[in-house]
Amino acid sequence: MIFRARLINIGIPLLGLAMAAHAGTFTFETAAGATESGGNAVDAKAIVTTGAGTVTVQLFNLLVNPTTVAQNISDFDFALSGTTSLGSLASSSGQDITVASNGTFTLGSTVATGWAFTSPTAGSYLLNVLGAAGPTHTILGAPGAGGTYSNAGGSIAGNDPHNPFLNQSATFTLNITGVTANTTVSSTVFSFGTAAGDNVPGGSGPNSTVPEPVSLSLVGSGLLALGLLRKRLPRK
Repeated sequence: MIFRARLINIGIPLLGLAMAAHAGTFTFETAAGATESGGNAVDAKAIVTTGAGTVTVQLFNLLVNPTTVAQNISDFDFALSGTTSLGSLASSSGQDITVASNGTFTLGSTVATGWAFTSPTAGSYLLNVLGAAGPTHTILGAPGAGGTYSNAGGSIAGNDPHNPFLNQSATFTLNITGVTANTTVSSTVFSFGTAAGDNVPGGSGPNSTVPEPVSLSLVGSGLLALGLLRKRLPRK
């Protein structure tokens, strides 16, 4: 009876872990040396996680000490496999940052981004600050080595219409009917600046992982453990 109790106590959590871990994670990045339409360098990354009825999008501006607001992330476009609904934006968050005219900055609270979530075409989705909170709350990269935005021009430093920005990243949680852990993400595009259409494609990053059907690796590990324990049970 002791062995059977241990079998249940060990095996069930393993199977539960397998099901909980059943999700797909996809990383997308702008290409090395990418530029926006004005020729300014851009460097962005997105991590998109798909689960049962949910999609989480994390956006990162990796460009250090930007020169112009044209290098700030202002939207992200992506497509999902399968049949999915428009869905809704459940939540979003980012930290306010205000850059003064001398390049120093002040960090604010973590707030809702104010970005909008739409579906331009079936299976295609857009997170966009322009026409919503914009021109504020574009995603700004990190300051320079001296702890200030020493390269920032007038579209960033002390620019009242564009401040506050979001500090380096933003996170969005989406509720989308039809999404599962096996849903894949593709056709990603980052947009930059305060004018629509300054688009740069995002390629698949090195950390993208597509889940095995029914999380075979973890479920298999749980079943293996159950089998090994069962062999140790004394026969009546």
